[in-house]
Amino acid sequence: MKRSVWRRVVASLAWFAAGSASVSVRASAVALSLAGALGACTVGPDYVKPAAVTPATWRELEGTGWKPAQPADTLTRGAWWRIYGDASLDALEPQVASANQDVQAAEARFRAARATVAQYRSQFFPVLTAGAQYSRTRTSENVLHKSTAGLTLNDYLVRADASWEPDLWGRVSRSVEGAKAGAQASAADVDAALLSMQAELATDYFELRGLDQESQLLDDTIKAYQQALELTQHRYAGGIATDADVAQAQAQLKTTQAQALDLGVQRAQLEHAIAILIGQPPSTFTLPVAPLVAMPVVAATGVPSGLLERRPDIAAAERHVAAMNAQIGVATAAFFPNLVLAVTGGLEATNYSQWLLAPSRLWSLGPTLAGTLLDFGGRAAVKEQARAHYDESVAQYRQTVLNAFGQVEDNLAALRVLEQEAAAQDDAVAAARRALAVVSDRYRNGAITYLDVVVAQTTALTNERNAVAIARRRMAASVALVKALGGGWDTSALPGDDALVHPSTATSGATRAQAPGSEAGAHG
Repeated sequence: MKRSVWRRVVASLAWFAAGSASVSVRASAVALSLAGALGACTVGPDYVKPAAVTPATWRELEGTGWKPAQPADTLTRGAWWRIYGDASLDALEPQVASANQDVQAAEARFRAARATVAQYRSQFFPVLTAGAQYSRTRTSENVLHKSTAGLTLNDYLVRADASWEPDLWGRVSRSVEGAKAGAQASAADVDAALLSMQAELATDYFELRGLDQESQLLDDTIKAYQQALELTQHRYAGGIATDADVAQAQAQLKTTQAQALDLGVQRAQLEHAIAILIGQPPSTFTLPVAPLVAMPVVAATGVPSGLLERRPDIAAAERHVAAMNAQIGVATAAFFPNLVLAVTGGLEATNYSQWLLAPSRLWSLGPTLAGTLLDFGGRAAVKEQARAHYDESVAQYRQTVLNAFGQVEDNLAALRVLEQEAAAQDDAVAAARRALAVVSDRYRNGAITYLDVVVAQTTALTNERNAVAIARRRMAASVALVKALGGGWDTSALPGDDALVHPSTATSGATRAQAPGSEAGAHG
């Protein structure tokens, strides 16, 4: 059809709409007045954040007499790992946000939840449809009414339909409210996943560095044992030592070499795990060997009640409660009738030349009020389900809070005890080294057998390896405490209404963490 014809179609529809409105002004006024009067009515309970039991102080910091040796006053928001001062770790951590696939999956779920908000918001507005149709029909000649028998007819039709359901009882408002809370929960889930992967990377990294340090210890020990074996062989050749002494020295050396090889397996597995966390194939990733030099840092804990605002998993659980509360309102609105305002207009004719003329107009306009009178408890059951889901989400929220408090206390206790254990182990290492030196001198002087040397060597090596193991455990506890405290996150990072309604302004913590100088966990 030519462009001029389409202009005539649009003009005719506009003319038709004006005429239709004048004919139906009273009915329209009544319907709109009813919608306006009831539009502010929103059924269902308004959301109130559930209370959670919070202690006044941290038990592991009060009454124990322990004061952290290296407290950190603040955590760098979005880059908490910098408190350890390890350049290699600083280079690895940002790759989690950009390449970790678990984080990317959580990011996609957030985008889907954000789109759900737009889906429900669209129900506030009318639905407009339009269509055009042409058909050519021939009627049968063998019909009762001969006046229409054997006719060939053309039918030209263009029409537009509009319908709008006013949100009389708040069903749409509650749906949007729940969708927004769900999207915020999903955003917090992204940050929780990001923090979890970052903490796992830091833990694996420090474990690997601890293995590097332990491997260096074993390499040094193997050299010492090799020298001891050579000394024993010389003494045996000179008739001073026995063949049993040589056999014991050989067994000691081979056992330690086997232990060193086992550390290589563990290191390779940790290296592979780190590669996966930063989204790289294990076959293409390697970390140079370096000892564990970082020291455990005890992050500032703040007051326990503040933890509710600093952990993304707690925020996600609380937002889930808000979403479930909104569903009660949606279920309640189902008990009330729906009002739909609909208008249809168009042009229809059997002759193309008459199609766009005034007599070809067709229209309909009117409200529809409909509601369910009897469903044998169906809607009541749905509402009860909504209440039960709300109660479940409240319990899950409170359990998440309790778990969070427990994790902080656990890691504070671990750091406190491990600090004491490390001091005691350092003393044990020093004592074992002194004992080994004394025993070695006595063996060279022929005062004792080599079995005594083996015992002293084993004791010294065991204590030194224990010291390294404690250092690894202290680093793991330090990272776990940072994670338990939220890694510098807070609820201001959640996306607000504007960010959810306008997706171009809403970004997740994972997205922000990729930008230089950004704050991971912030959601715009």
